[in-house]
Amino acid sequence: MFCDDMEQVTGLRPVSSKEASIRIVQGKGKDDGFQLSVKNGQILVEGHNGRGTAYGLLELSRMAGVSPWIWWGDVVPERRSRLVFDESTKIEQTPSVAYRGIFINDEDWSLRRWSADKMGPKTYKRIFQLLLRLRANALWPAMHEGTLGFFTVKGNKEMADSCGILIGTSHCEPLLRNNVAEWDHKKRGPYNYITNREQVQQYWIERLKEVKGSEELFTIGMRGIHDGSMEGVKTKEEKLNGLQQVIDDQRKLIRKYYRKDVEKVPQVFIPYKEVLEILESGLQVPDDVTLMWCDDNYGYMTRLSDAEQQKRSGGGGVYYHLSYWGRPHDHLWLTTTQPGLIYSEMKAAYDHNCRKLWIANVHDPKVAAYDLEFFLDMAWDIESLTPSPSPIGEGSKMTLEQHLERWLCTQFGNEAGKQLFPAMKELYRLCAIRKPEFMGWTQVELDKKKYPGGKSRVADIGLTRQEAAERLEAFGRLKAIVDKCRILIRPELSDAYEAHIAYPIYAAAAMTRKIVSDSATSHLAYEEIAALTQRYNALANGKWNGLMDAAPRQLPVFEDVCGRLSDDEPFYGIACNAVDYDAASKGCHTIQMLGHSMEAVSIPKNGDVIYHFHTHQDGNAILYTAMIPTQPNDRGDLRYQVMLDNQAPVTISLKEPYRSERWKQNVLRGQALRETPVKLDKGSHTLRIKALDNHIIMDQWMIDFTPNRPFYILPTNSK
Repeated sequence: MFCDDMEQVTGLRPVSSKEASIRIVQGKGKDDGFQLSVKNGQILVEGHNGRGTAYGLLELSRMAGVSPWIWWGDVVPERRSRLVFDESTKIEQTPSVAYRGIFINDEDWSLRRWSADKMGPKTYKRIFQLLLRLRANALWPAMHEGTLGFFTVKGNKEMADSCGILIGTSHCEPLLRNNVAEWDHKKRGPYNYITNREQVQQYWIERLKEVKGSEELFTIGMRGIHDGSMEGVKTKEEKLNGLQQVIDDQRKLIRKYYRKDVEKVPQVFIPYKEVLEILESGLQVPDDVTLMWCDDNYGYMTRLSDAEQQKRSGGGGVYYHLSYWGRPHDHLWLTTTQPGLIYSEMKAAYDHNCRKLWIANVHDPKVAAYDLEFFLDMAWDIESLTPSPSPIGEGSKMTLEQHLERWLCTQFGNEAGKQLFPAMKELYRLCAIRKPEFMGWTQVELDKKKYPGGKSRVADIGLTRQEAAERLEAFGRLKAIVDKCRILIRPELSDAYEAHIAYPIYAAAAMTRKIVSDSATSHLAYEEIAALTQRYNALANGKWNGLMDAAPRQLPVFEDVCGRLSDDEPFYGIACNAVDYDAASKGCHTIQMLGHSMEAVSIPKNGDVIYHFHTHQDGNAILYTAMIPTQPNDRGDLRYQVMLDNQAPVTISLKEPYRSERWKQNVLRGQALRETPVKLDKGSHTLRIKALDNHIIMDQWMIDFTPNRPFYILPTNSK
């Protein structure tokens, strides 16, 4: 890979010799770190282990201007006649998180359809190379029905070993087995540990014998064949006892068939969905096993290790969704999770000692490019980033906005990158207000008796005519920037530009126009999305044919339909972004690129923010407080207090049962909106928002004197 990189950059291919300018030394360290320095006139690459050596070499590629997306993103490096490594330079890097990687999931409409070998060694080789360039070391392979089991394809395991990539499996695939592809009901009977234990154990033993001697990540525990509950248990007691027996037996099998010192084998237990309840009812998970916590599929962590769990030798991990198939609605088309949300949730996880394993769920790494690299950059060096500019004298960490701008400059050059940054930042804002996949105000997995196929249709949508017009105008400005910057792009980067910049902006803009316009204009927008997608799949002379699907799962929002706008009057009142406070207690901090405001404010427990405002009318009104829809990840509550002038404080809880209707609206909107009736006199007022629990992040607030009016999207103009 390094030699290929140097040939692309310089036109010359490096050769091995005693007088070579680069010398490689591989140590015997326990982590994936490396050092770069100059010794005796040679650049010395010292890896703590094999992966560290690879990361060190590929760091030289980065310094030479090679993007990690050289193949997956068609980011052709700029030719250079001279490469310089200063003799005084010394670079040392070690990972913040031990195991860092991705889960290829929901691949039906992207990777599998595109893959020439249907997710075989050719495809995985490209994925593994990308992981090495992103300083990752772990993969959960694709596992949907129709995808071949990873270990059943000759060459897959060998390819992973050659690239130093550890293979693991998802929450419902214990001991490296792909149940959907590999469990044969006719041959083995039911996948039921209670009634068919011998067959299930034999099934696991076969894989343990097969992978003995290689480095793997073992998921322990048990769920149903594909994301369902464990079979054969019904009551709480049966579920607890059944899962406990599974874990105890699996440990014995690992010890007997894979490695005697089972405590040194990387293992993870994932309390996903109903398994979390079983864990909290008294399940005993061995101390050396990593507890891997999950988000709610929309980026908000549901639990993190408590004080006792943080002491576990196995530590903690995170399974995080950058794409998702399921209720209330899929997001499997464009990857638009805000960097500020990723930062906020993953930094909290790291601070709770979740530092052993981070896995990002992606349906396609190419489409997820920036979010994925951001996630893995955090896993590699969590301390390199800060959520907002640091005060003078407190270091020079990179802000979240600077990280995005640097990424754009790396891909497209400094001039283009700097001009593109405002457009990509604005795209994240618009998609925070409503992801393109959510623009129909529809849901999936509803009552099939009321909704055909369990899917609601596009009808009334949550936008007024003014809000729709403003959204269209905003996208128009983004498209103008895309068109203006094209002349700044080197010709050989045109395919990269179309895939990473033009397609997401133009397609998201067309989706908005399709949903909010009259039928004739809507149909043209529908045809534009189809044409854009056809052009995407033709990029690089057809290299990506079949990768992009403009209608994953053929959901109603992607059909040739438009919605009905609200006729409500535009809002005339008081609105304010959280960051525009007049005073804030110690510990409050702004998080860039988070929320509708793009500058949400994290308020520590018992901390507060204060706002002063003036009204020109009096009477009864509604105070809307819009918070980031976080979860009480410490098993407690998620409360804050609203105090207006000298009126009695009002306590509000954001805690919601998983998959409640209000939780669904929260994640679709990207805000948890709460209403507080207030009475105001003309004149000056003071509003105080106080956090009573951890994980309170404020986005915006608004006062509305118009009673009983539907309210959809808060304005983002400052007070």
